[in-house]
Amino acid sequence: MQTFTNTEQTLTIPRPEHPKPQFYRDSWRNLNGLWDFDFDFGDSGKARGWADRTDYPHRILVPFCPESKLSGIGYTDFMDAVWYHRTIFISAEELQGRVLLHFGAVDYRCEVFVNGKSADTHTGGYTSFSFDITELLTEGENSLTVYAADDVRTHKQPAGKQCSQYASYGCYYTRTTGIWQTVWLEFVPKTYMTGLELIPDPDNSCAHLKICTNTPILGQKVHIEASLRGTCVGSVTVNGGGSCTMAALPLSVKELWEPNSPSLYDLTLTLMDGDQAVDTVNSYFGLRSIALKDGAILLNNKPVFQKLVLDQGFYPEGIYTAPSDEALKRDIELAQALGFNGARLHEKVFEERYLYWADKLGYMVWGEYPNWGLNASEAEALCTYLPEWLEAVKRDFNHPAIVAWCPFNETWDFQGHRQEDRVLSGIYLATKAADATRPVVDTSGNYHVMTDIFDVHNYLQDPEKLASFADSEEWYKLYDNDKCAGRQTYKGQPYHVSEYGGTWWNAKDAAAMNADSKNRTTSWGYGNRPRTEMEAATRIAALTKALLDDPKICGLCYTQIYDVEQEQNGLYYYDRTPKFSEEAYEIIRKGFEAPAAIEACK
Repeated sequence: MQTFTNTEQTLTIPRPEHPKPQFYRDSWRNLNGLWDFDFDFGDSGKARGWADRTDYPHRILVPFCPESKLSGIGYTDFMDAVWYHRTIFISAEELQGRVLLHFGAVDYRCEVFVNGKSADTHTGGYTSFSFDITELLTEGENSLTVYAADDVRTHKQPAGKQCSQYASYGCYYTRTTGIWQTVWLEFVPKTYMTGLELIPDPDNSCAHLKICTNTPILGQKVHIEASLRGTCVGSVTVNGGGSCTMAALPLSVKELWEPNSPSLYDLTLTLMDGDQAVDTVNSYFGLRSIALKDGAILLNNKPVFQKLVLDQGFYPEGIYTAPSDEALKRDIELAQALGFNGARLHEKVFEERYLYWADKLGYMVWGEYPNWGLNASEAEALCTYLPEWLEAVKRDFNHPAIVAWCPFNETWDFQGHRQEDRVLSGIYLATKAADATRPVVDTSGNYHVMTDIFDVHNYLQDPEKLASFADSEEWYKLYDNDKCAGRQTYKGQPYHVSEYGGTWWNAKDAAAMNADSKNRTTSWGYGNRPRTEMEAATRIAALTKALLDDPKICGLCYTQIYDVEQEQNGLYYYDRTPKFSEEAYEIIRKGFEAPAAIEACK
C-alpha cells in the first residue's frame, strides 16, 4: 500500500493499484489521497486567479467525487465548478526524461495548472487523458491545480444516469462532479511508447500489433515477447516504422480466451536503440475472434449465447467510483455465481481496472457510452459526442472481454427528427472505421438506423406472453410505431434482447406492502411486484426460459445485477448483500444456467 504524509495525518492512499494494467511501467506514482478542495458555484474561479491559489478551505479524498461519502465532502447539490490543489515533489533524476500526468476520468470540462501555468484542457467526463507537464516543472516542490466544470442541466453533454434534477428519481441517480478515477504520474524516457493496438488472430496463431511512439523511431527497433505462465511462446523484433510501428507476433502455443475459461498471454514491449533498452512496457492480451453468422454471435468460430446482466457501475458510498479494486472484481464474481457470462456496462464507461478483471475472469462485456443527457437530434451533438466516444473505443480496444460496441441506449425518437438518424448512422460508421473486429449496435433498444445486431428491450412480466413471441413477427414490431414508421426494418441480423426482467423485489419492505396495499414506498421496479421472494424467483427464471428457448435469440441481458438507489429491481441489494434466500437464488441460478436453443441448433 502506498502512503503519503501531510500536515494532518499519514493516510493510506485509496485505490493504490496501477490504473492501466494493459500498459504498465514500473516508473509511476499514484497521486490519490487528500487534496485541497473548494467549490466554485459561479464558475468564476479562473477570473479570480484561482490557478495560483493555495489557500483552500476543504480537503477531499481523491479519486472519490465530492458528492460521495468516501470523498469526505458528501455535498449532493449542483456544483457548477470545483477546484483541486496539492503539491508534488519531483526529483532531478525524474526530470531527465518526460513527466506525464494521467487522469482516469474528470467530469466534465477540465483544465490543469502546474505552478500557476496552464498545462492543457480536456473535455469529456468518462475517458482517460494525459498531459506532458515536463516543461512546467522544477526540481523539488511543485503546485498542481485542477479545475473541473460540470452542468448536466444544459443537456449539451453526455451524462448517463446522472440526475439533472436536485434529487434522484426514476432511473436517474446521484451526480458525479470532477475527479472520479485515479490520478497518477508516469516517468518516461525522452523517446517512449505512447500506445498499443493489438488484434488477435487465433485462426493463424498470431497477433497483429501497432506500437505508437511520441516521436518517429527510424533507426531503432521494437522487441516484442509473449509468454504463457512464465514461458516464452513467441517473440519478434521489428524495425521502427516512424511514429507507428507494425508487427506480426507468431505464437507457438495457441490457447483461446473464452467465457469462464480465459487464457491470457503476458506481453512485453521493449524499445531498443542498438543493444540498449530505451523504454519497456508490460501488457497482456487474449486470443479470441468474434463474428456474426446465421443469426448467432460466434466467439472463436462457435455460437456463444450471451447471458448478460445490466451493470450500472454505481456504489452506495463512492457513486461512480468503486471503493476498492476488490469491489470491482466482486461485482463480476457475483454475476458469474448466478450463471451470467457477461454484462452490459450501462450508460457509463467503466474504469480500466474493471475491464482488467473481466479479462482475467472470462466475462464478456459491451462497451457503451452514457448518451443520456445529450439530445441526439441536435446537429452539434455529433461534434460533442463523437470525439468522446472514439476516445473510449481507443482506450479499451485491446480488452478481449469487450465483444461489442454500443454507443447509444434508447435513443427515443425526438418527434421524428431525421437529424437523429444522421447522428446515429454517422457514429455507427465511425465506430466501424475505428474497430472492424467487433460488432456495433447503433442503439440498445428502441429503433435502429444501422446496426450489426438487432436489439430490443422488453419488460413484459408475463412469461407465457413473452414465450408466445417465439416464431412470430411481434419482436420486430415492438418499436415500429407511427413516429418510427418506415425507419426500422429487420434485415436478418442476430437478434438480442438487451433489457428484460427488472422484476421489482425488495424483501425489506415487502412485509409492509403485503400488510397494506396502500402503503407505497419510493422504490420501484418493472411490473406488478411479486408478493413473495419465491414468486419473484420463479418469474425471473420463467422469463429467462422464454428467451433461452427461442432459437432466433442470440443473447439476453437481465435488468439488473444490484439495486441502484430507488431502482430496486436488482438481484442483490445496492450494497451487494444477498436479496434472496439461497433457495430462491438456486431457482434463479438454474434459470440462467439452462442451455440456449441457438447454441444447440447451430
